[in-house]
Amino acid sequence: MSDVAVAIADGILHFEMALAFELFSTLPPVPVEHWYELVVCGAGPVRADGRFLLEPDAGLDRLARASTVIVPGWAEPDTDPPADLVDAVRAAHEAGARVASLCTGAFVLAAAGLLDGRRATTHWLHSEALAARYPRVEVDPDVLYVDEGDVLTSAGKAAAMDLCLHLVRRDHGSVIANAVARKLVVPPHRPGGQAQFVAAPVPEPRAHPLSDLLAWAVQRLDEPLTVDDLARRANMSSRHLGRHFRSVAGTTPLQWLLTQRIRRAQELLETTDDSVDAIAEATGMGTAATLRRHFNRTVGVPPDAYRRTFRSRRDDAARAPV
Repeated sequence: MSDVAVAIADGILHFEMALAFELFSTLPPVPVEHWYELVVCGAGPVRADGRFLLEPDAGLDRLARASTVIVPGWAEPDTDPPADLVDAVRAAHEAGARVASLCTGAFVLAAAGLLDGRRATTHWLHSEALAARYPRVEVDPDVLYVDEGDVLTSAGKAAAMDLCLHLVRRDHGSVIANAVARKLVVPPHRPGGQAQFVAAPVPEPRAHPLSDLLAWAVQRLDEPLTVDDLARRANMSSRHLGRHFRSVAGTTPLQWLLTQRIRRAQELLETTDDSVDAIAEATGMGTAATLRRHFNRTVGVPPDAYRRTFRSRRDDAARAPV
């Protein structure tokens, strides 16, 4: 069992802390071995958003024994975070913990020196301040989250949920992550490179004109669907369809299709012994070479390496003491 420690101090944002608590402390609606054990760590009782009084489970020194440390958003990023919090987060990383910040929690990681020479993100409203105060950090204001392996950062609010689900996907695979997302009624996977800002609000799934089309397409990922196929199904022109996709999903029809194909490939790599050729056919990629090219570019590793890594993590989890 891996433990997740949420680091709190006066001035944290309650939304990010609450979503991390909800996601990592509640068992998913499907069987899973060795789910997370969550502990809230702080120097003492703290005020979240200046309103809510929170009592931590343990002191900040407990962070150094955690597998993963979550640093929620910081209400006043223009001020220096508490030195004891910064020191504890740094010590946890030095002890081998994976450290992730949500929203303006990136300022705590930057103060601890964990983002020096790394790419990172935060809420777009505060990205210029982060870059100005910590010039050694490569700030990317246009993405939902950044995964640098042992250090991860996210943009604000919904993007914090995206990052937490990404961590679940890394640890337990896409099947479990998708089950958790369904329980929370949130999108199962938004790639970290997706833009933070979408010009129009995203309506409820049943309210937008693409809901039936998206469900139809997901059931046919093994077919070589094109934008023209989607447009005909939606009874729209290709240009009109593209505008709808931008407003609803914040991406293009082709990119959305590719994302669904990659997600399906991940599930098949995790849950079956099918060859890469068979998975390429089942996901509409056509050939193993095409699947490998897109998978490597999107996920960061080839399909075979992804399968080995996931199964190695699963086997390690099975051997871990309860």
